Amino acid sequence: MFRSSPNWLLALILVAVTFLAYAPAWNGKPIWDDEIHITARQLRSLDGLARIWTDPAAAPQYYPLLHTIFWLEYKLWDGAALPYHLVTIFCHALLALLIWRILRKLNVPGGWLAAAVFALHPAHVESVAWFSEIKNTLSGVFAAATMLVYLAYDEDRHRGSYFGALTLFAFGLMTKTAIVALPAALLIVFWWKRGSLEFRRDILPLAPFFALGLVGAIVTVWVEQKFCAEHGEIFNFSLLDRCLIAGRLFWFYLGNIFWPSNLSLIYPPWNVDSSKWWQYLFPICAVALVVVCWLLRKKWLAPLAVLFCFGAFLFPVLGFFNLSFFMTTSEGSPHSAIFRADHFQYLADIFVIAFVCAVGANLWQRSAIMVRQVSATGAALVLLALIFLTTAQSRTYRDTEACFRNVIAKNPDSATAHNNLGNVLRQSGALDEALAQYRRAIEIDPNYQFARVNLGVTLVQKGDPVSAIPLLQEALRKNPNDPKASYSLGAALAQTGWPEEAIVCYNHALEIEPDFVDAHTNVANLLLEHGDNENAMLHFRKAVELQPNSPMTHYNLAVAMTRNGDDEAAIAELRAALKVDPDYPDAGPLLQDLLLRKSSH
Repeated sequence: MFRSSPNWLLALILVAVTFLAYAPAWNGKPIWDDEIHITARQLRSLDGLARIWTDPAAAPQYYPLLHTIFWLEYKLWDGAALPYHLVTIFCHALLALLIWRILRKLNVPGGWLAAAVFALHPAHVESVAWFSEIKNTLSGVFAAATMLVYLAYDEDRHRGSYFGALTLFAFGLMTKTAIVALPAALLIVFWWKRGSLEFRRDILPLAPFFALGLVGAIVTVWVEQKFCAEHGEIFNFSLLDRCLIAGRLFWFYLGNIFWPSNLSLIYPPWNVDSSKWWQYLFPICAVALVVVCWLLRKKWLAPLAVLFCFGAFLFPVLGFFNLSFFMTTSEGSPHSAIFRADHFQYLADIFVIAFVCAVGANLWQRSAIMVRQVSATGAALVLLALIFLTTAQSRTYRDTEACFRNVIAKNPDSATAHNNLGNVLRQSGALDEALAQYRRAIEIDPNYQFARVNLGVTLVQKGDPVSAIPLLQEALRKNPNDPKASYSLGAALAQTGWPEEAIVCYNHALEIEPDFVDAHTNVANLLLEHGDNENAMLHFRKAVELQPNSPMTHYNLAVAMTRNGDDEAAIAELRAALKVDPDYPDAGPLLQDLLLRKSSH
């Protein structure tokens, strides 16, 4: 891949600079949905690995190869954040090197500059610093490798190259189907290089790739709608609305490449209104740009080819398909949604960056020495600016609090950001601040179920169950299958002297989520108080089974066994608790009391 010493040196420098630019994110803690991508407990066995492939609902999304890699990563470093980040950054840097190799194979100038701009562009931070988005960087590696191997096949027509490319493409689709446009991009590249396409030479060999991509796309759309859509999502957009959305997104993503300012994990929603004339300007100008490039195709085909490739890779996220979360609307704003996210443009950017860098390299080669020196200095300054912006942007991904405070600074009306910041504050014990964030989220979006439940949970935690009960009851009326709301209502009812009703709520939570450890523990305590020792013991044992490395579950079971008169079994559980945590409160004194009682007999 890198036959000459200068190429090896440039490759090492690019990889090193990329890692350094992302240094603030190296030890970044899991944010948002990272925790659910760190393989869930029930999937960590070999049976769980099989479920990742056979059960579309087992993992957050049905990308079996991606979640197999997460499975292997958990086995290797047990959920530690640093290795996850380093692997994702490495994939990003490797993709940049593959971009250089592809451009060199296609005789496109400016390959190293394009690779560096791609590697260091701040619009790509979301895909790199947010480690669950390894689906972007890794699928990009597979896509680039596919293109490189297929280009070799196009030269020698060797079957090994062909099936190697097809296999790599399948791996990429099983990592993320965002690469579904790759066969179309290959056709566009051949059209640009040759000026025309031949059916047997160019189109027919790519037919299996198109078929594979179509299958992957259908499966992804089906899984998204059946298993991944959040409760209450609305996709209430007409075809005209979607065309308006697509035109606006085209310019948004193109603008982010040339002026990456105010990048955010969550952008303010756009209101789609077909009665407003200015919203038609976006698709009209996009079409006009394509028409101009079409008219110029005989003199200069490259701009049209780049636009087609850029549009092909953006097409799945331009609003024509219902994507969970980013096209979600609330009941109060049926034509308003976010629509956009930086990680959606990750692969599409490659074509525009390569084109701009190639134009710059061509002009540089034709310029006088003085102009070359000035141009080289300008390119170096641009790269330094990109490094600075990427480093600054990656700092916002160091933890959840920094991430969502950054979102709120740029997008103060994000109910999701206020809710998620409230979760962090609640977990850190800042309950009053958390309550303020949840209330702000509900003020922004009165139909926001998560904030309503979290507000109730925090009120219970703060010792105000009376205020929490109506909130949680209302949340359950809207979504009776919310285990967290049912559990929290049970806790509030137990605190206010309604144990029977609390037991009903805990049991309902366990019907929805059988592995809810806290619900097992709380219902067991209430059953024990009511003399139902047999069922209480079943729940305590289930809690130990679900969390064998938790000293609390062993201690709770030991206390129940002591009340049941089974001191021998209680001693074994207390020893198990102290083995996990030698300083666990109350376990040591209780064990000493039981041993003394045993010796006195």
